Amino acid sequence: MNHDHYPDGYIRQILKSVHTIAVLGASPNDARPSHGVMGFLLGKGYHVIPVNPGHAGKQILGQTVYARLADIPEPIDMVDVFRAASQFASVVDEVLALSPLPSVLWGQFTVRDDAAAARAEAAGIRVVMDRCPVTEYPVLMLKAS
Repeated sequence: MNHDHYPDGYIRQILKSVHTIAVLGASPNDARPSHGVMGFLLGKGYHVIPVNPGHAGKQILGQTVYARLADIPEPIDMVDVFRAASQFASVVDEVLALSPLPSVLWGQFTVRDDAAAARAEAAGIRVVMDRCPVTEYPVLMLKAS
């Protein structure tokens, strides 16, 4: 996949097909982008699971926080990554250890590592990087209506 440009249909299909989204790096601080994205996704009807080791066992926006992706007791459709790009390869390692595998790995703005993405794609996971579902959703989902 060329991660410099994503066809509208690729992103639209992802947003239509996923239901359970783990937000890796979720924050209880409402000034943080991860908090806003989590609230947006919840408002659109997605089941959102926050992941943040510093807040495990607590709640963010009414959702129980888990320390690691592996701690989530249900299958995940998409992992939305709020981590530094330098940590994306280790996130891919964590994702590839899950069973079942999520169908999508989404790196937020500035989160891009093409080599790590290629490893996820080789395992059958669709990858989006340097994008945000909050900006994609209104353009692609409303345009499709």
